[in-house]
Amino acid sequence: MTEDIPVNLAVEDSLSEAVLRKLLHSTGRAYAVGDCYSEGGYGYLKRTVRGFNAAAQGTPFVVLTDLDDAECSPALIKEWLPVPRHVNLVFRVAVREVEAWLLAHKDGIAQFLGIHEKRVPADPESLADPKAVLIQLASTSRSREIRQDIVPPSGSMRKQGPNYNGRMIAFVQKIWEPSVAAESADSLRRTLECVSKFTPSWDAPRSLLRKRSIRLS
Repeated sequence: MTEDIPVNLAVEDSLSEAVLRKLLHSTGRAYAVGDCYSEGGYGYLKRTVRGFNAAAQGTPFVVLTDLDDAECSPALIKEWLPVPRHVNLVFRVAVREVEAWLLAHKDGIAQFLGIHEKRVPADPESLADPKAVLIQLASTSRSREIRQDIVPPSGSMRKQGPNYNGRMIAFVQKIWEPSVAAESADSLRRTLECVSKFTPSWDAPRSLLRKRSIRLS
């Protein structure tokens, strides 16, 4: 019997958490997810990633963040983690946002939003703001409920609708197929390959490592 691979997660928000959990599950490997660290946005991850790196010697960590306006993934990782990365830390970056990975499953997102598939961009990782594109597509949905949940009200200063995360998490859990989306999103393909092959290295018996306190400051 294959032994479970214990991992903790660190993400920007609840949608990224749902995406990462679906990714791990899609590998067919025995990942046992423990804690998920998410305090809202990339700022928390940037401040804390060194703590995750140190804690990875006890329980492996998978960290997922968005590239946003950074130059490239290697540059972002080097800036955030200027010390050697522990082999048990998986640090992945979605180009440019995790929404690009969702748009990459073209027929799935089209079905979910109630739009024609040809309206979904063929190269979502080339978009400057994938989330804005997704919301714009939702604004043309045949479903009133989709529009109300995902699109911000007219005249509102909000960037997303009142149930944006809830709706998109439902899409991830029920429809989104990482292996299909990976064909049109290279950073997703590389992330999927990484977690499919990830093998932690243990410097001490796991029973002892798991008892170590995790200090993230």
